[in-house]
Amino acid sequence: MKTYAPPSARRRRRLGAVAAAAALALTPVAAANAATIISLDHDVSGSTYIKSTNSTVRLGPGTLHTDLDIDTGDFTGSLTLPGTRTRFAALGLVPLEANIDFIPAGPVTGHINLAGENAEVSATAKFYVKLSNIKAIGLLPLWWFGGSTCRTVNPVSIPANTPPGEGFDLINGGRLTGTYTIGQFQNCGLLTPFVNLLVPGAGNTVTLQATNGRVS
Repeated sequence: MKTYAPPSARRRRRLGAVAAAAALALTPVAAANAATIISLDHDVSGSTYIKSTNSTVRLGPGTLHTDLDIDTGDFTGSLTLPGTRTRFAALGLVPLEANIDFIPAGPVTGHINLAGENAEVSATAKFYVKLSNIKAIGLLPLWWFGGSTCRTVNPVSIPANTPPGEGFDLINGGRLTGTYTIGQFQNCGLLTPFVNLLVPGAGNTVTLQATNGRVS
């Protein structure tokens, strides 16, 4: 007779070597229903395409940290990405460049489905998008720009999901993609109306590659 394995048991088997290594560091819990958490770090790099400015911004290398409940597949964590510099054409006419930073505005939250043939991640990260040192290419910074305080009024919610037909490996990582909307900016000095005319909008895409998973 075939023995039925409950979902939690199937998930534990999918963790394999990760669970075995992490078990050495886990503190025994007194409550029978206490969660079993594994902390993982992945290296992350990729890019995001900003539709309104028709520009591609390089992301990373950064770090994705997650605290994974291996019984439920739920996790929380953080995604740290270094700032970068990008170029774009203002309304298709004036070539500009600016520093762009993604400032974390809360934890990364999500779920990894370990029960299927391919593990799948669905997650959401929230960032303030910050602009600084805007200048026309080859010229001095625009003196009427608001300095280092120019950022989105509200956090930008960015999904990071396993693409259909692909899988995510807790050690080898995998690809994560999503589409998001950038809202209005504030504190950009006299450039605030110009930035809000140029940058906000829907249809922006992100692609991240997580690699080198390790128990932390």
